[in-house]
Amino acid sequence: MILPKVRDPRFITIRRGGTLTDADHRLLALWAADCAEHVLALFEQSVPADRRPRHAIGQLRAWTRGEIRMSDSRAAGGHAMAAARPLTGPARHAAFAAGQAACVAHVAAHELGAAAYAIKAVRAAAGVSDAEDAGRLECQWQRNRLPEAIRDLVLDDQRLRNEICWSVFDC
Repeated sequence: MILPKVRDPRFITIRRGGTLTDADHRLLALWAADCAEHVLALFEQSVPADRRPRHAIGQLRAWTRGEIRMSDSRAAGGHAMAAARPLTGPARHAAFAAGQAACVAHVAAHELGAAAYAIKAVRAAAGVSDAEDAGRLECQWQRNRLPEAIRDLVLDDQRLRNEICWSVFDC
């Protein structure tokens, strides 16, 4: 569970009654794509022939450029998450990161899902003794890539949803 029970209007676009601009929605999507892409190799090393997570990230990037519909990106996200389901460990988390990222086109609040799953992937790849440090470094890497326009929004969202996101944002 990475989404709150009550939707935050800051992650709902203005045309749907929230306060999120289309420009900031695209920035959230691009940041989520970066988070997922950063750990994608953890999936591809395990299942090199399965292109669904990579395709999902590509579809999200295409959506931000206006090249495809939101539903195409969302569908690709579902396929990436289907690729994750039979797996365990870092590969599973990396595929879920890609799936969550692609779903940002539909629900902007999935941005934290992409980031949280990426941190979980890195932690799982590092092993028990180094997991916390690896997760902290990944969290810092992600924060360093936050565009200034959405930085405060994402950091506040991390604070508010940290507990339902496996407390991975304590970095």
